[in-house]
Amino acid sequence: MLLAHPAVLRTLIGRYEALKLLKAHADSPHLRRRMDDLVYTLCVSTGTRDVDSALLAARRHEGRHPPRDHGG
Repeated sequence: MLLAHPAVLRTLIGRYEALKLLKAHADSPHLRRRMDDLVYTLCVSTGTRDVDSALLAARRHEGRHPPRDHGG
């Protein structure tokens, strides 16, 4: 599976975190749409289906969190 470049993933994570903070203070239909679009892009960029999995995969790929050893 192809993954986005780590720099692209860093940008997407940063945008997600910024929108999440903004949305917490001033929710609007426009912000919800931007958040939905960003979550979709994160999921497509990481080959996942939900935002938590997408963020975890993006952070692992860009080097923030190494993969867990499942002892197998």
